[in-house]
Amino acid sequence: MALQYSKGMAVGTPAPDFSLPGVDGSDWSVQSFADAQLLVVVFTCNHCPYAIACEDRLVQLQADYLDRGVRLVAINPNDAERYPGDDFEHMKVRAQEKSFNFPYLRDETQSVARAYDAACTPDIFVFDADRRLVYNGRLDDNWQQPEQVTRHDLREMLDAALAGNALSFDPVPSMGCSIKWK
Repeated sequence: MALQYSKGMAVGTPAPDFSLPGVDGSDWSVQSFADAQLLVVVFTCNHCPYAIACEDRLVQLQADYLDRGVRLVAINPNDAERYPGDDFEHMKVRAQEKSFNFPYLRDETQSVARAYDAACTPDIFVFDADRRLVYNGRLDDNWQQPEQVTRHDLREMLDAALAGNALSFDPVPSMGCSIKWK
């Protein structure tokens, strides 16, 4: 497992559009979330321990922020030939087992991950109502032990953005397994 850090897309960058199949049988695009005040795009996968460690926190985050206009979408871009546990069928099972309350999409061609310049799983991008990037950073400060988290970076960022305030800290890059490119 090669540790990789997020590259840090520039704040203000427009959200690259996509049209990807979800494990729910629907096709999803950036426009599918037109009603969201904030759109959280997370590049993730089924097998990376960093991504797995974030799953329950992402489910809880979506539950906590849905009524506040925040929508989350997870995208798996990994090469499923070399990593069969990341194929679409395994994604369906994973989403059901973990009760994902957000769309889980397959980026088979990896074109969406490349458009976002995603580097790791998880790699988290937050876009405002105009779909301009406002955050590319980590979920929190302890990926292994959620009970020992002292700073909830993504939650603090969402709260600030929803209140119309600037972020009170410099974003720390997300870290995780490298995306498994074809």
